[in-house]
Amino acid sequence: MRVPLSWLREHVDLPQDLTADGLEKALVKVGLEVEEMTDAGASVKGPLVVGRVESIEELQGLKKPIRYCLVDVGGEQPQGIICGARNFAEGDLVVVALPGAVLPGGFAIAARKTYGHISNGMICSARELGVSDEHDGIIVLPAGTAEPGAEARPVVGLDDVVVEINVTPDRGYCFSVRGIARELSHSLGGAYRDPVAAVVPIDGDGTEAYRIDVRDSVACDRFTAVAVRGVDPAAPTPQWMKARLAVAGIRSISLPVDITNYLMIETGQPMHAWDLERLTGPLVVRRAAEGETLTTLDGVKRALHPQDIVIADDTGVVSLAAVMGGSTTEVSATTVDVLLEAAHWDPLSVARTIRRHKLPSEAGKRYERGVDPQITAAACARAAALLAEHGGGTVDPRVTDVYAVAPPAPVTMALSRPSELAGIDYTPERVVEILTMIGASVEVEDGGARAVVTPPSWRLDLVDPADLVEEVLRLDGYDRIPSVLPIAPPGSGLTVTQRRRRTVSRALADAGFTEALCYPFVGAATLDALRIPAGDPRRDLVLLRNPLSEEEPGMRTTLLPPLLGALRRNLGRGLRDLALYELGTVFLPDGPVRVAPAAGVDGPPPAEELRGAEALLPRQPWHVAAVIAGDADPAGWWGPGRPADWADAVDAARVAAEAAGVTLTVRAAAGPDAVAPWHPGRCAALLVGDTVVGHAGELHPAVCAALDLPRRTVAMELDLDALPIPGVATAPRLSGFPTALLDVALVVDAAVPAGDVESALTEGAGELLESVRLFDVYEGAQLGEGRKSLAYKLTFRAPDRTLTGEEALAARDAAVAVVADRFGAVLRGA
Repeated sequence: MRVPLSWLREHVDLPQDLTADGLEKALVKVGLEVEEMTDAGASVKGPLVVGRVESIEELQGLKKPIRYCLVDVGGEQPQGIICGARNFAEGDLVVVALPGAVLPGGFAIAARKTYGHISNGMICSARELGVSDEHDGIIVLPAGTAEPGAEARPVVGLDDVVVEINVTPDRGYCFSVRGIARELSHSLGGAYRDPVAAVVPIDGDGTEAYRIDVRDSVACDRFTAVAVRGVDPAAPTPQWMKARLAVAGIRSISLPVDITNYLMIETGQPMHAWDLERLTGPLVVRRAAEGETLTTLDGVKRALHPQDIVIADDTGVVSLAAVMGGSTTEVSATTVDVLLEAAHWDPLSVARTIRRHKLPSEAGKRYERGVDPQITAAACARAAALLAEHGGGTVDPRVTDVYAVAPPAPVTMALSRPSELAGIDYTPERVVEILTMIGASVEVEDGGARAVVTPPSWRLDLVDPADLVEEVLRLDGYDRIPSVLPIAPPGSGLTVTQRRRRTVSRALADAGFTEALCYPFVGAATLDALRIPAGDPRRDLVLLRNPLSEEEPGMRTTLLPPLLGALRRNLGRGLRDLALYELGTVFLPDGPVRVAPAAGVDGPPPAEELRGAEALLPRQPWHVAAVIAGDADPAGWWGPGRPADWADAVDAARVAAEAAGVTLTVRAAAGPDAVAPWHPGRCAALLVGDTVVGHAGELHPAVCAALDLPRRTVAMELDLDALPIPGVATAPRLSGFPTALLDVALVVDAAVPAGDVESALTEGAGELLESVRLFDVYEGAQLGEGRKSLAYKLTFRAPDRTLTGEEALAARDAAVAVVADRFGAVLRGA
């Protein structure tokens, strides 16, 4: 929101010596964020004066029209100036930059010879002076504006300070001169003059200016219309209005449209001007019908959504309400009868329409934040008066005003609440004074202990006692609130699960993985790409009411979709060897998802209400997932690389589980036991005891193709919350005696899991076995079809003596016997 200081001074008494720095501090004091402060007078340096065109000579024989003008600039002799503009005549007042002036952009003006004449200056356009983007012609001032030679800066608005304010969504009333001036009166104590209160209303004669049929009073609870007839279509917009619109960043279009934009900036009430002759039948406010379209003022034909609020006449939809009008009923160069409209629209519906059509506008920006529903009649009356004054029209005495506005809901607040929250004393009288200052109606009850506050119509954000407390703190001065650090209460440190999550994260990072933090949103298309079948619990998504993207409206039930998306983005940026991991929650509803009741913010909710709300939440267990693409071991001068395979995914799961203090059992999950999105022949189930806690392996080729991932990308996912919390670890007793190392190669059926063989060896070897490790797997024709060789390294050690060879061999033979009995294993080479 950009506004000049001179405009603010019209509505609030400000100190005459108020500087730009003082203005900024005054605005910041009441919580308004100042983006930029511009001294317009400093943008043009040197002599800038008003001149009167004495004579014009049309130069001949040139490729384009050029004029040599004699301009009276207040000196003894008129100055000759070359100009190519055609929109002025002899006797007109213009703005002249004399030699020595420097225009915006560092454009220096000097006397120079051009087209056979000496040009002693430049006749300026609005864009050349930086006061607007208009460059169709030079600025022509109204007769009697000033004498030749007078300083031109005040005339074109270059003697002002322009402030740009970043208006937060809860302070929509500050999207107007009216609102900012009100805040300045609170900050500096100057008298405030409401521009709406100064408007003389149109009393009307009880009949309608135009028939309006509001069929959706939720979408539009007030619609006011006034007609002005006999307007001169060629009537120009006053220069002062153009200048103010230009400062606000709005282009001058025509007098009726400029007036509606001017009042939008001044009062915060967006308006629309209709050409009465182009309307057919009554205006109907309703929701759009399926298949309806509208060509908006920007010339784009738009397909309308059934939730769009529209205005229609007998010919169909003529306006996308609160956002942009239609091209068929816009004010044109031939319009003589104008219908002025000011309405109040539902902010949520407007915001959704803007996003749906990607059609932001100055009006929509205000409507979606909420405007004052009580000023539509005043805005129409003021617009009609301006149009009659400057356009020569006649104001129709009839007024249409469809009114269904609900009164603001009163808010009850304890008068001691601001003191309790801020930590400083506010007397009840001071609290009531501030709430009255913002325009609220205050009734003190309960012996002065509490107040029933009815917010003003322009403060739609005041709906809770906490909002009123904020107003008291803000207007009394945030600087009065001491900065006192609270004393941190003693705590017990991290919980067991928190320590475990951090340990798992560090272990994966130490193993070479990079942590990724992904958005927890998924959509049906991604689940389809992962080949997750219908009926799978992972398809039971918790859907968001207002998702960031319509393509991802649900909360993730597995970490893999967002993590694989992060992998794909990094691959697309030129990386080839990647290992990513993420720890996070997934969202698993146990039944139909219900919405928790809204709770106030004035204090913590009651314990039973909090428990009820928590019971409605979906289960949110913590998972850890990892994905690997490319080489696990890069190639280099030391030798060839090794591409990542399913074993690396299983190893990542083991790293995470060991960091959590749990040992995993790994078994094949082939064929019908395989789980999407993994390859049915290269998927491992990860178990703790008999409970499956995750899966690891190579992704299905179709999944890699659908997600544009490299072939044989591998992944793992573990349910961390399903892993048991280990007890207190005891330090192992270390033996000082030497180990006995024995290798054993066993031939078993190819379907026998290596993990089961390892478990059998451990069981049979007894207490002397210190460790067992698989170091080779071999399959070949000499072993026979469907057979494989598993070679293990067995480490034996006794805690109290040096083992003899006979003891070690006996333990090994006992271990082999158990494997032979259980799986029919035979020693290789035996």
